[in-house]
Amino acid sequence: MRLKSKVALITGAGMGMGREACILFAEEGAKIIAVDVNDAALKETADIVKQNGGDIIACRANVAVEVEVKKAVETGYNYFKQLDIVYNNAGVLWRDRDKSTVETPEDIWDTVMAINLKGPYFVCKYCVPKLIDGGGGAIINVGSISALVGFKRPQDAYTSSKGALISLTKSLAVQYAKHNIRANIIHPGMVATPLQAEEMKDENWSEAVKADIPLNRFGQPRDIAYAALYLASDEASFVTGVELVVDGGFMVT
Repeated sequence: MRLKSKVALITGAGMGMGREACILFAEEGAKIIAVDVNDAALKETADIVKQNGGDIIACRANVAVEVEVKKAVETGYNYFKQLDIVYNNAGVLWRDRDKSTVETPEDIWDTVMAINLKGPYFVCKYCVPKLIDGGGGAIINVGSISALVGFKRPQDAYTSSKGALISLTKSLAVQYAKHNIRANIIHPGMVATPLQAEEMKDENWSEAVKADIPLNRFGQPRDIAYAALYLASDEASFVTGVELVVDGGFMVT
């Protein structure tokens, strides 16, 4: 019960790492405000949490649309009358459309930026005042190892959005420390999520990727959820502005 009596807002809650975070955080005692653009996936997550005895409210929103984010935050906050943890997990990775700066269409670039960067901005815009009113809390953003190194196969909009999110995280950490708000960012490596599912169907590709990971496996959504759990908990009360890499050792090779 490491999150007992806390309320966590989690975006991208419908599947993958977001769903796993909802399940794990609820297991650890948190009440969940689950946010996703996909109604069916969001309902499935909420049903799983409820079946396991958790307390959750599902709030549909596209994080790239300010009015929808505001409504979701207000709905969740009014339901629980509290907010302690903000987990900006929602994001997109479109390998088939997000390529090099020469190849990527402007509308794809703008959409990726809107979801991956503007989304966390909107969420923080409406959540931070509530964290302040509650005496503090934790903000956890999801970056990527793509923001830390260059790759021969480009995905430049995604990479740029995650790189900017690092800067935003550090700015939040410095700005709001006086309000007892911590802000940290997790950089997942290759994780077996729906975003990667199509690529992972290629056995040759999968084996080649795993060969570059010292632990010789893909990460699982719960690997990232456990990292987020630590950062959300009081155990990390002296941790802010940190980039936590969870990649099976890829970055050290």
